[in-house]
Amino acid sequence: MTSPRYLDIAPEVQQALDEGRAVVALESTIISHGMPYPQNVATALQVEDEVRRHGAVPATIAIVGGRLKAGLSRDEIEQLGLAGHAVTKVSRRDIPFMVAAKKNGATTVAATMLIAAMAGIRVFATGGIGGVHRGAEQSFDISADLQELAQTPVAVVCAGAKSILDLRLTLEYLETHGVAVVGYQTDALPAFFTRDSAFKVDYRLESPADIAAALKAKWDLGLQGGMVVANPIPEQFAMPREAIDRAIEQALREADEQGIAGKASTPFLLARVCDLTGGDSLASNIQLVLNNARLAAAIALAYQAM
Repeated sequence: MTSPRYLDIAPEVQQALDEGRAVVALESTIISHGMPYPQNVATALQVEDEVRRHGAVPATIAIVGGRLKAGLSRDEIEQLGLAGHAVTKVSRRDIPFMVAAKKNGATTVAATMLIAAMAGIRVFATGGIGGVHRGAEQSFDISADLQELAQTPVAVVCAGAKSILDLRLTLEYLETHGVAVVGYQTDALPAFFTRDSAFKVDYRLESPADIAAALKAKWDLGLQGGMVVANPIPEQFAMPREAIDRAIEQALREADEQGIAGKASTPFLLARVCDLTGGDSLASNIQLVLNNARLAAAIALAYQAM
């Protein structure tokens, strides 16, 4: 755990941790970079409510005024949502600069995992993890999320990897670094907007208790790193794979033509896919995050019970 000189744990979150109750970390990039205002704020509050309704305490994570925050107030969520893209998108490498300059930062999967671990939170719900970008054999564009999963002891409940990525190479990278990809009631890796892909998960587990038991065994054995828990989007909100693939291909071409790369690429691609699908992908995105919040709460409850 980091020095309290830099980390603020919200009173509700601290009380839950002290009492051994379930806590679920939530990221803030989705607030500032994932959706337009006011939908971003409404969704963030809805996801927190979903965690509470399923018996756990939410801890939305961000950097506010240079302070690492595990648990945000409603006003802080509103502040991040209103500022939108003016808030720096923060991964592990960016944290010391935000702290030193007393700036606000919206945390990616990697930064959220890191701050969650500092606070003692073991389960995190998000939309989809980053991964190896298409064309990475030339660009070397690989999300820091993958390396964080290899070293930081937090389970990430997600709808698989974002389908804008190279899923095969993402799975290869995770395998190389000892990160298991667990399918919740599925053999196939979900691809964010779609329930499956051409790729298999490492292990299929049927219940939150089974997942919690695997996490406990991993960390009791002293094995470092986290785990990917891949939770397919609910069937009624899934999108046709052909429609999503067409939109992704067009968005990738546009990104290449406009020279958009690095950490700017994911927000650009997701926004363009949303435009190209007439907003359907944004509606699906919200539903898959809520679905992941429910499963994360159940896993956190089962883990604390052990």
